[in-house]
Amino acid sequence: MSNALKAWHEVVQSRDMRKLDALLADDVVFHSPVVHTPQRGKAITTQYLTGALHVLNTAAFRYEREIVGPHDALLEFSTEIDGIQINGVDLIRWDDSGRITDFKVMLRPLKAVNLVHQKMGEMLQRLK
Repeated sequence: MSNALKAWHEVVQSRDMRKLDALLADDVVFHSPVVHTPQRGKAITTQYLTGALHVLNTAAFRYEREIVGPHDALLEFSTEIDGIQINGVDLIRWDDSGRITDFKVMLRPLKAVNLVHQKMGEMLQRLK
């Protein structure tokens, strides 16, 4: 397992968002399942990932499968929010220094996407 992937798992398990700063590249790009355009830069990516971890990282959250290459990984996860089962995928790419350069989240089913959209909107408003 790469250092970047180990560090990401530490962030998820510890819920310590301060660890993100060292993990994200300055020009990281975040692809949200509910925002059309890619979000560029460490500051906005940190906001989105902080919000996502607060919303999705419930007691039910678990990574179920990982497919890992030299510079990228696909992490399938499941969780539950308000009785809604959520299935998703994190696609993570990192550079030679182990910093994340691209992070894409995909979710299903539609009911879950709508719920996460609502909860993320509320969370991002509180973070501003």
